[in-house]
Amino acid sequence: MDTDRYRDILLEERTRVATAMNHLHENNSVSFEDETEEETYDNHLADSATATLNREIDYTLEENAEHLLTAINEALQRIEHGTFGTCGRCGKPIAEERLEAIPYANRCIDCKRLEERG
Repeated sequence: MDTDRYRDILLEERTRVATAMNHLHENNSVSFEDETEEETYDNHLADSATATLNREIDYTLEENAEHLLTAINEALQRIEHGTFGTCGRCGKPIAEERLEAIPYANRCIDCKRLEERG
């Protein structure tokens, strides 16, 4: 397995996600009160609801990006420790096709399915 190639892919993805997170931080640097006050004094309930929904979506995107960064960093650590491409549950190799699609995967497809079923 070409771990150097996966390292490059993961580093590139980490940069992309970090840039997106920085963009979200910049967009949400204004407080909610300031954001809604910038509109006219004639605010309608729907305007406030839209602003709230947009802020919640941004927070969710930011939270997902944080989880993705954690998964990427853990995958990079597995490369350094020589365990990259090995399922963290059963110890079997993770299929190259799965790693191509999700290079930070830490479970083989069978174990991931079991995990998702609960």
